[in-house]
Amino acid sequence: MNAVRLKTELLCRGARTEEDVGGGRKGGAGPSGGRYFTLPDETCIEIPLQGEFVSSSPFTLVERNGNWQVLRDGEMLVKVNPVPTPRFYDKKTSNGTPMRKIAILHGEDCLASTVYSRCIHWSSGNQCKFCGIELWRRERLIQKQPEQLGEVTEEAFTEGVAKHVTLTTGTPPASDKGALMLAKATKAIKEHSNIPVHVQLEPPKNPKFLEKLHHSRVDTIGIHIESFDPKVLKDVCPAKSKVNNYFEAWKTAVELFGEGQVSTFIIAGLGETDESILLGAEKAARMGVIPYLLPLRPIAGTVFEKVRPPTSRRMMKLYRSVAVSLHAVGLDPTKCIAGCVRCGACSTLRETYLSKPQ
Repeated sequence: MNAVRLKTELLCRGARTEEDVGGGRKGGAGPSGGRYFTLPDETCIEIPLQGEFVSSSPFTLVERNGNWQVLRDGEMLVKVNPVPTPRFYDKKTSNGTPMRKIAILHGEDCLASTVYSRCIHWSSGNQCKFCGIELWRRERLIQKQPEQLGEVTEEAFTEGVAKHVTLTTGTPPASDKGALMLAKATKAIKEHSNIPVHVQLEPPKNPKFLEKLHHSRVDTIGIHIESFDPKVLKDVCPAKSKVNNYFEAWKTAVELFGEGQVSTFIIAGLGETDESILLGAEKAARMGVIPYLLPLRPIAGTVFEKVRPPTSRRMMKLYRSVAVSLHAVGLDPTKCIAGCVRCGACSTLRETYLSKPQ
């Protein structure tokens, strides 16, 4: 089994575990319930270890005398290496806050933090049905302070485990959609470390807030539409379906940050058609926006916890088509400076792109 297919199958099906191997965080923004490993070709992956869909996976993750293996139907398939736990997790900020409560390591070298862990769409009952940002909120800090983020980034950078930063946020009740918080956090980080920073947010109503992010020295930005299928978006992301300025925001962001430094999540498995994914991805790519395709990660406690991810066969087909669109317009995801596109642990887009599909 080649590396692209193996990674795609693991992302779509996860792996059962025979013992407590640490299943990752249970809530928060983005994919959760997994653990980071490197495959034999040094590709990084977050293998899903939690969720109902994992119980029927043919893959099992086992540890034997410090050696990690992925089995398929009980037979050894491949050896994997866990990404080591960074030392800064055991340290505290100057005000006594455990650093791992401020930011954690994603993938091999991405420091990630949810700057604001509440979302106005949850309070109105219009949250995205796959999102777990407000789950297990009591275990986390609701809002991270800029100086704390600066201190943790400096520590992780000095330790050598962080080479770029991802900052995301729930949508606050403000027209800037969290841009001002992200700008302050980025400024503090840049004062401590000259490290690339990626931010993620809903498109602000006024483009001036994207300009503020650029002035704060944000390097790359993610403005995530999630689905290009209008019916699916209305059902799964009711609040986002009412946002009508994604394309305008992408155009402004590309002008500010450059082609290939703006991205949008496209989640497969929400009920959409393949055509909607491919047409939307092509349109985004022609604008200079990376269409970051990834399979649905059903998170326990969310509305979509029992929904099964797409099949690996479907994802492989979609990845090849999206990669062709990227090659056609000369958009290279491997040149993204920071963020999820650079990390790549939850998607096989980079690997498919590099395989030069025809």
